[in-house]
Amino acid sequence: MKELQDIVNAFDKAAGAGKQTALATVVLVEGSSYRRAGARMLVTEDGQLTGAISGGCLEGDALRKARLVMAQNKPMLVTYDTTDDDDAKLGVGLGCNGIIHILIEPLFPENPNSPINLFRLFLSKRQPVVLITVFSLNNRQATQPGTCLLMKADKQTRGAIPDDEIKEAVLGDAKEVLKKGNSVTKTYVYGNGYTCFIELLQPAVALILFGAGNDAIPMVEMASVLGWQVTLVDGRANYAVSARFPLARKIIIAKPDQALLQLRFDERTVVVLMTHNYNYDMAMLRQLLPLQLSYVASLGPKKRLQRMLNELQDEGLAISAEQLRSIYGPAGIDIGSENADEIALSIIAEIQAVLNKRKVNSLRDKIAVHNRETTVVTENNL
Repeated sequence: MKELQDIVNAFDKAAGAGKQTALATVVLVEGSSYRRAGARMLVTEDGQLTGAISGGCLEGDALRKARLVMAQNKPMLVTYDTTDDDDAKLGVGLGCNGIIHILIEPLFPENPNSPINLFRLFLSKRQPVVLITVFSLNNRQATQPGTCLLMKADKQTRGAIPDDEIKEAVLGDAKEVLKKGNSVTKTYVYGNGYTCFIELLQPAVALILFGAGNDAIPMVEMASVLGWQVTLVDGRANYAVSARFPLARKIIIAKPDQALLQLRFDERTVVVLMTHNYNYDMAMLRQLLPLQLSYVASLGPKKRLQRMLNELQDEGLAISAEQLRSIYGPAGIDIGSENADEIALSIIAEIQAVLNKRKVNSLRDKIAVHNRETTVVTENNL
């Protein structure tokens, strides 16, 4: 959730300078668009933008409307329709073949339940939450309540639903979103006929890298760009130092039998074994398998991983089919990686795909990673 953290940081800076701000949120998309519902952008009165609600085509018009929202201190629902000729006249030119509904709401630092403070609550802990944004889709001139309630994993809430007649139904739907893990948008025909964007927010990915070699450097850098929380673990004190890995959130120097005592795991934790030390990697794999993480990668050839798994089974460790499905080796997707930077990109992409339940061509599914044709030059070829 790097975008939310960036928005909070930008808001704090603007508030400290006494600037007015507004938050633009994509609350509903009909058809296709560059960003889906949940995309956000902070706008300051002097035109500074943090985050994005499109590929750049909506930001200019949204800035103009955000300034109006700040002047009136009143939320506004804006709809962009790619089939509407007026959008082309405005210079929007979406080209996405979709209808995008964006809620723009003024932000007030003194409001304890403002969207920014709800973001802070979410970002303070590694737990999924549901964020509820209420708007009137059928009447854009009606009151647009905006981002109003957060429900935590323990079902405790902060904020309030503005319509008592739909409160019970909305909270029930929020619990279902927490249970099923999918955001929904629902219109309630009773009460004021509000539409609610009931959004699941997941914590940032926690990436644990075992190995502080040179090839771990681009892994840490790329993961940090995405806002992932990176922990580096290695037994070599001269390798695992902050001077080499300034972007790592935490660096642990530990032998395999002590490493896990200093780590915490949750549903958004992923692991990459890249120490290039067979015994260290196998010792960690032995401890990680029972945790049933969603993604554990092993750098190196397939036969190296298979040898580790065979030895663990020979030791008497029962490895289930479900556990095997969570192990990726060789690590990464098939993009023809050669150097450390490209390998890091392929692994980061694979992690993203696995967490989002997307099908990709993983290297673990190939018989050979590097399968190059060799051209034999003879006199006839010259």
